[in-house]
Amino acid sequence: MTETLPKNFLGNLEAWSESRARQLAEEENIGLTDAHWEIIQVARQFYDDYGFSPSMRPLIKTIATHLDISKARSIYLMQLFPPSPARVTAKIAGLPKPKNCL
Repeated sequence: MTETLPKNFLGNLEAWSESRARQLAEEENIGLTDAHWEIIQVARQFYDDYGFSPSMRPLIKTIATHLDISKARSIYLMQLFPPSPARVTAKIAGLPKPKNCL
């Protein structure tokens, strides 16, 4: 059984899969595209590297470093993961909720 935290943040990181990500995205009314998957993979790599979910500023910096500066813009991320890109990305990526996200 999958352990979940409030608002469906996964408590067991191993329970995450691409199909689970699609379910979580559907709950947020998001249809995942290649653009979404890029950001999800960057967030998961950040978690693997640092042991915590990125809040907005670290997420933006990491995206700029690993992808492209144009993909690190707040407006771009808001279009992909409204209304709170860091929180919604973490949820869909199966990561804990970032500490300073509402």
